[in-house]
Amino acid sequence: MNVIIGLYFALLISVKFPSYDMLFSGLNSAQSLAVGQLGFFLIVTLLTTALCFRIMPDEFKEKRIESLGRKILLTFGATALVMIFSFDVLPVTEFLVPGTPIQSLFAPEAYYFWWLLLPLVILYLV
Repeated sequence: MNVIIGLYFALLISVKFPSYDMLFSGLNSAQSLAVGQLGFFLIVTLLTTALCFRIMPDEFKEKRIESLGRKILLTFGATALVMIFSFDVLPVTEFLVPGTPIQSLFAPEAYYFWWLLLPLVILYLV
């Protein structure tokens, strides 16, 4: 739960960060820009996930092996978020070859909203 909520916060902060372009203006090549943006997103994700872990109520915290099915659903939701961010928000195409079969699932703009909605539905169900 914390990772999914942290990913949503990281998306919001990364997309709406006021000096985002100025932050990466010193990077020259497309690959160094992509690495900088991915690093920034990773740092923001770690910070927001840690924040969510600190404020999560105790009744939502589980033991390691408790409710494995629930953890599988949450993992699927977090993976879907990372994939949709990778193809629509983050510059991952600098490192991947375009035209992979997984791109047909996550890259079309028409599916973006539905992939963003899926983890919220999973959070509601669990």
